[in-house]
Amino acid sequence: MIASGTPVPEFTLKRGDGSEFTSADLEGQTTVLVFYPFAFSPVCTDQFNLYEEVLDDFRAKGATLYGVSCDATYSQTAFAERLGVTIEQLSDFEPKGAVCRAFGVYHEGGFPQRALVIVGPDKVVRWSYEAASPGDLPGANLIFDALES
Repeated sequence: MIASGTPVPEFTLKRGDGSEFTSADLEGQTTVLVFYPFAFSPVCTDQFNLYEEVLDDFRAKGATLYGVSCDATYSQTAFAERLGVTIEQLSDFEPKGAVCRAFGVYHEGGFPQRALVIVGPDKVVRWSYEAASPGDLPGANLIFDALES
């Protein structure tokens, strides 16, 4: 997994509207990349519901959250709409898992590990975390604590 102090790799993900989200979009803001295995899976659903509940608190800390999975943009859009989640979803569908691999969170089963990466305004990784298993839900306090340090 990508380590603290590492500059983020150059990458391109797809937004729900088909436009590109690149590493350049991280510049000037504190970003939390939330890598998750599958849209609509029970733990992913719980994770995004939890993060959405405290999204204003994340914003108050100056952080912007993005969900990243290998799901197609159509699945991610349906997932966010179904949950009523406003956290923008970014697709690493094609080439499948290229960004997840670059961040060291790709599971050979074809999906990202459940992981969190905080990137500073200078596009350098400030903190990273990988859950022990894809079934573990990293609580919001984990992110808040990392933002404080």
